[in-house]
Amino acid sequence: MIYKNREVCKDTYYVGASDRRLALFENIYPLTNGASYNSYIILDEKTCVLDGVDHSVRDIYIDKVKAALNGRKLDYLVIQHMEPDHACCLKDLIAVYPDLTVVLNSKTWEMFQNFNEGVEVKNVKIVQEMDTLSLGKHTLVFVFAPMVHWPEVMVTYDAYTKTLFSADAFGTFGALSGNLFADRVKFEKEFEDEARRYYTNIVGKYGTQVQAILKKASTIEIETICPLHGPIWRQDLNYLIGLYDKWSRYEPEVNGALIVYGSVYGHSEVAANIIADSLSELGLKEIALYDASKTDKSYLVAEAFKYSHLIICASTYNMGIFTPVEEFLLDLKYHNLQNRKFAVVENGSWAPNSGSLVVKILSDLKDWEQIGDKITFKSSVKTDDATKLLELSKQIYDTIPQREADGNPLFNITYGLFTLSTFDGKKQNACIINTVNQVANNPDRLMICVNKRNYTASVINQTKKCNISVLTKHTPFSIFKRFGFQSGATVDKFQDFEDIKLAKNGVCYLTKYSNAFISLNVVETLDLGTHFGFICTIGESKTLNNDTSLTYEYYMNNIKPIPPKTNKKVGWICKICGYVYEGEVLPKDFICPICKHGADDFEKLK
Repeated sequence: MIYKNREVCKDTYYVGASDRRLALFENIYPLTNGASYNSYIILDEKTCVLDGVDHSVRDIYIDKVKAALNGRKLDYLVIQHMEPDHACCLKDLIAVYPDLTVVLNSKTWEMFQNFNEGVEVKNVKIVQEMDTLSLGKHTLVFVFAPMVHWPEVMVTYDAYTKTLFSADAFGTFGALSGNLFADRVKFEKEFEDEARRYYTNIVGKYGTQVQAILKKASTIEIETICPLHGPIWRQDLNYLIGLYDKWSRYEPEVNGALIVYGSVYGHSEVAANIIADSLSELGLKEIALYDASKTDKSYLVAEAFKYSHLIICASTYNMGIFTPVEEFLLDLKYHNLQNRKFAVVENGSWAPNSGSLVVKILSDLKDWEQIGDKITFKSSVKTDDATKLLELSKQIYDTIPQREADGNPLFNITYGLFTLSTFDGKKQNACIINTVNQVANNPDRLMICVNKRNYTASVINQTKKCNISVLTKHTPFSIFKRFGFQSGATVDKFQDFEDIKLAKNGVCYLTKYSNAFISLNVVETLDLGTHFGFICTIGESKTLNNDTSLTYEYYMNNIKPIPPKTNKKVGWICKICGYVYEGEVLPKDFICPICKHGADDFEKLK
């Protein structure tokens, strides 16, 4: 056997393969780097294969299954849906292991027979929603996910390893090049655009159904996601799920302008460029400009899901919309895109008509709003036409929110509460701080303030590196007790705490109750009296999810417990941790012995 078993998680191995020769996915969507066809095998008391592959990698698949089994029999084959790129070669696997039991739902079984006339299957197990299958230690739970994106789709959850075998959900175009896991590749650079194009074109119409399966998934603990296309996820699951949540709610990722033009002789292109230039001069950064004649509509559909605003500049052609633009717009309609703003520019030499037709298509979509009136010019853009285009650009710009929450972790920063983590060479440590400010850009500079008496401050002074985790509204008070009510000099604050991950600088950050982390390198230290002010450059940073950042006010009103009644004690209470200082007068230089905050964070007991 030439194939090495590649373990995905406990007892679970990858038996899929990639096809780099494939030019069209589903014979319609262009591919620049092929596709992967993922399949998995669980080796327990019983053995189980989950899904198959396309015919192009059938032989590799069969050989990998044989290698993984290493002489053992195959007990079960789980078929999650019958799309041929995963199921066409299953009859070949059944031929090799005729005594296996095929596990599928009733609709999938009906489709199996339609695709495989004359194929004998000795053992069939029909499962219902939430049925289970025990393999020994591993128990599989079957969850139905109709129309994601075939009607009979189900996904499978391994309760032992907390692994979700997600069928076509969470997949992406693109072959795998050795690295199976998303955390081993530069996903945002190498796969995110293709993941968006995969979702929007193949699954995009079924946002309601995707929301339903996301709701089901939220009720179970998932540590690994194994899709049928693209990398496997074992870290940063909230990032991936957040993308699917946004796409399936038809919520724009970017507040910006997608400009698509269709031009016979270049004049509609001139109009599109005028709008793009004007939006840029007005201050808009997020602008995408495409020629519909040169760009496959699958890319345009993906971009339309990404951007909040769509501007169409189209020539009139045979009294209709220039054909490539019309095809793109009809694809938007077929994929059910919602909740966008649009503007229209039409051109024609004798009877301009495309604009009205564009407005009709887009106005019929759910929650689409037209900006301004359609602009009409004949043959070429003249001075008066250019003036109208500039006015339209201003109208578009005025409807685009300028504080873009595009995934930059800096935008998550608020006057609130953060964990500040360090590593002293022996143990990880963290404290709670409430001062993180961006003080410069190009290059970016952040300043954090830490009480001098805090152990974390001494570690930063030694190592010159730290990480901040931006806490969310879902942070429980226990997090503040753990990291704010005890000293890292005497206790291990991360003992029995698993919701962390090491950044590239060797310092941990929170993966739960945090929507972003930023690694910092100290370049200057300011003596601010009770506190050090650390001026820092930014290293690694990542948005973890779309949860709302925790403000100081929200913490005080909703998270911090109401202090117990003190029987009319005379004194002062710490607004951060609730420590009570007894006495009529609070010394100006007093430092809270619990959270290390100064007198300014105390208020008189009432």
